[in-house]
Amino acid sequence: MLSNKTILVTGGTGSLGKVLIRRLLSGEMGTPKKIIVLSRDEAKQHEMRVSYLNSRAPTDEVIYNNFRRLLEFRIGDVRDFHSIASALQGVDVVFNAAALKQVPSCEYFPYEAVRTNISGPENIVRAIRELKIPVDTVVGISTDKACKPVNVMGMTKALQERIFLTANIDCPKTRFICVRYGNVLASRGSVIPLFHEQIRTGGPVTITTADMTRFLLSLDQAVDTIFAALRGARRGDTYIPRVPSAKVTDIAHCLIGDRPVKTTITGIRPGEKVHEILVSEEEAHRTIRRGNYYVIQSILPELCSADEKSTPIGHEFSSQANVMTHDQLFDTLKKYDLLVDGNGSLDGELLR
Repeated sequence: MLSNKTILVTGGTGSLGKVLIRRLLSGEMGTPKKIIVLSRDEAKQHEMRVSYLNSRAPTDEVIYNNFRRLLEFRIGDVRDFHSIASALQGVDVVFNAAALKQVPSCEYFPYEAVRTNISGPENIVRAIRELKIPVDTVVGISTDKACKPVNVMGMTKALQERIFLTANIDCPKTRFICVRYGNVLASRGSVIPLFHEQIRTGGPVTITTADMTRFLLSLDQAVDTIFAALRGARRGDTYIPRVPSAKVTDIAHCLIGDRPVKTTITGIRPGEKVHEILVSEEEAHRTIRRGNYYVIQSILPELCSADEKSTPIGHEFSSQANVMTHDQLFDTLKKYDLLVDGNGSLDGELLR
């Protein structure tokens, strides 16, 4: 599906971006003509470039000689129209993974979140529309926090979704779709790396509230969702993975095991939810099942598919439901090598 295509990954040096690029390089979606990694952090780009230089096939053609090879590293920022307009030249598919995603940071610096999470997507749409760039598909990467948002991060991501999905009307030759998913296991800034560090230093492990639940999926499952949307989404669709959830207290207890490490309740952080929602009650009447995913169809009548007869799910999809048992959670953490061993070290690939 991506054979001989030029792909732009904004925020490509982030946790998701790195796994997405690894999967794109694997050839499972076809062999791309070029993959452009756009980010504003030259140190992360250098680190990523060197990691591919030191690796072997299938990525051994990735060398420092930029602009001539499969993987191109480009310094730029979605906040800047000229930067993104330049990066989009000749691009067939865009994955917008650039984001300010830390909930407390966005609460203290809300306009910075607006600039990245709202102005960035608008710059992508504006460049395609005004410069008539023939991009085939744009995939917006969203979050469960965009559903019934109570924090700045979620509010800005909710508007990102609407900017991209409405762009299907203004840019009829480009398919704009979104994916929305919950917490990614061990991604940068998530709770599992924090718990690991607290356990290594003897504790206490800090939990904001005993009732808190979170959806859990791996970075590869997140990429699976992106690829499923790329294959099957219609214009204006938002893909949702049907994944289990867990109590944060259970995550802490699984990671602590039999170590003499205490937990302490610290209180909810600014903008934090007790339970996360991937499909709201208001969205449920236009949300259908498609394979292993829920699909939220566009709120705009111009983008609705009259020929799709699937029955709406009719109920909210919240992390408060389908909570894993302690044993199920333990097995999940073990599967992804996220349990700290007896020496206090961790071999999990997700943390590298």
